[in-house]
Amino acid sequence: MEAAAAIRSTAAPRMPLAGRSRGPGTAAARAIPGSRGDWQTACAILSSTNDTPTPPAPKVNGQNSNKLAAPAIPGSEDAASSLDLVPAAGAGNLPRPLSISDLSPAPLHGAQLRVAYQGVPGAYSEAAAGKAYPGCEAIPCDQFEVAFQAVELWIADRAVLPVENSLGGSIHRNYDLLLRHRLHIVGEVQLPVHHCLLALPGVRRELLARVISHPQALAQCEHTLTRMGLNVAREAFDDTAGAAEHIAAHALRDTAAIASARAAELYGLQILADGVQDDAGNVTRFVMLAREPIIPRTDRPFKTSIVLAHDREGTSVLFKVLSAFAFRDISLTKIESRPHRHRPIRLVDDANIGTAKHFEYMFYIDFQASMADVRAQNALAEIQEFTSFLRVLGSYPMDMTPWDAAPASSSGSPSSSSDQQQRG
Repeated sequence: MEAAAAIRSTAAPRMPLAGRSRGPGTAAARAIPGSRGDWQTACAILSSTNDTPTPPAPKVNGQNSNKLAAPAIPGSEDAASSLDLVPAAGAGNLPRPLSISDLSPAPLHGAQLRVAYQGVPGAYSEAAAGKAYPGCEAIPCDQFEVAFQAVELWIADRAVLPVENSLGGSIHRNYDLLLRHRLHIVGEVQLPVHHCLLALPGVRRELLARVISHPQALAQCEHTLTRMGLNVAREAFDDTAGAAEHIAAHALRDTAAIASARAAELYGLQILADGVQDDAGNVTRFVMLAREPIIPRTDRPFKTSIVLAHDREGTSVLFKVLSAFAFRDISLTKIESRPHRHRPIRLVDDANIGTAKHFEYMFYIDFQASMADVRAQNALAEIQEFTSFLRVLGSYPMDMTPWDAAPASSSGSPSSSSDQQQRG
């Protein structure tokens, strides 16, 4: 229980709207009506209490978001000016992604769980949110940080964000955001990624001049596209489903997108080739984030994620960390180093070599043990003795669900609609 209390002590403070799902709440929360202006005022108060710096408000629908927000309340002008609670009209019935300047109010009591993800409908992150929380209301966000802020401001209940891919490696941006924000990892979900090559109906592969998608998706399909003879320009896009949406919205007949089959269905595109990833075992790991940590248990496999740093020993501290885990027979599943944003360079005075400069790093570590396990508690107690910073990002159940790789064609090459037509 001491471990659980230690984790809970790092939880982000509850916002005044907590009463919306747990009873009458505070007097301030009960006094908030449901009108647009009152919701803007309430969200402005929440935003003003959040210690995360808010960047300048971008334009929404061609207008400066400062003109769209309600009048600021005293003492919170900056926060109020960056909120627009009326979503712009999107194409069809698909929800428009939230942005930093465009946050909708939290659901009323009894509403289904709202889960934030980065991207547009049809993104793999949306599928991961549905797998993590079946029956949830998936809330698209245009940036990773917006998903973090949506949970912090009680706009969403959870966030599901990718942290690593079996082919493309780590998503460094989200590791940095895990340190910057005070959310907790409460679970993980592994999603097999099955890429398709999408284009407008009637477009043939030989007419393509470029392929667009998320940089990770382009990297995961690089060799397959070359084997298919698609030696065309490959351009990075914000996300996979967003690339498909862009082609449909602008009727680009010389462009294809790498995205999911669901994206093809949503945006009216045809699948030129199915299964274009270089490796059939292409899996992305997502973490589930919440405002409060969960209570660690020992009755099922758990994983714990931590981040640490040391001001003097630099990378040599890693040897001591590994020893602390190895001595207690605790398996590590991941080690990730990221630059120390506040101290990227460390000066070392040595009598033999003089003054030397070294890079300073933060280390992210995942290990297979629950914080309720005495071995994990003792390992972190030892590590804390020689580190200047140590934070538990979360202790959560491991995703043990078996997954099947996407079936490959008998020839080992991706199947395509044009090939099937020729064979028919």
